Amino acid sequence: MSTITAASTLPDYSTEFSGRTVLVTGAASGIGLATARRLGAGGANVVIADYNAEGAEKAAAALQEEGILAAAVAVDVTRPESVEAAVKFAVDTFGGLHLAVNNAGIGGPVAPTGEYDIDAYNRVVRTNLDGVFHSMRYELPAIQAADAGGAIVNVSSILGSVGSAGSSAYVAAKHGVLGLTKTAAAEYASQNIRINAVGPGFIETPLLKEMEQAQYDGLVALHPAGRLGRPEEVAELITFLLSERASFVHGSYHLADGAYTAV
Repeated sequence: MSTITAASTLPDYSTEFSGRTVLVTGAASGIGLATARRLGAGGANVVIADYNAEGAEKAAAALQEEGILAAAVAVDVTRPESVEAAVKFAVDTFGGLHLAVNNAGIGGPVAPTGEYDIDAYNRVVRTNLDGVFHSMRYELPAIQAADAGGAIVNVSSILGSVGSAGSSAYVAAKHGVLGLTKTAAAEYASQNIRINAVGPGFIETPLLKEMEQAQYDGLVALHPAGRLGRPEEVAELITFLLSERASFVHGSYHLADGAYTAV
């Protein structure tokens, strides 16, 4: 009887994105920075776009030290003209745009829906939902102009598929991201532009590490995997969806949540 021997190493993806330019919003830290680093390691030209201009510059400098072609630009995704300028910067700097990761987002206060501050609600939705629309509004024509196909990944959340008491603004926005993703995917699939979404669960960040230990342990206990996620794990999923390995994946939503939403 024959046996199948598993490969001892993964394929070399170091040139997978050579000649491609990617714009990543919210890329000064966390999932955005991990994704930018992973795509740059695959040969992509990377544009670090973030509201925090200083953080974006530092992130780009760090990637450059690693041998990645990276540039930084300040962006406020709630303002269409700011997003338009960021996309133009990417095109002017690297000669075109082929890929995008729309990751910028904020949390917001926690309160029952009947007591939720209206200004806070609008701020969360403007950033987390309108910001994704503004981004795709200008990224898609730029990707079309490059005439080489492309892909976009929108970062939703586990709360794009379930509710969470006290988080009406965040949940509404992240559900809306999925609707935008599916609609745009249907519109642009025939043009060889793939648009998908990911739903990260609770991911290790310095902020979470500042929790009281009992609170942190309680959060971990909600995950059947027995731990929280790492930014690099979400970055790998995003990278796959942007790659030609996912060439028939359109309009889908992929969770990375340690089975949080499975129970």
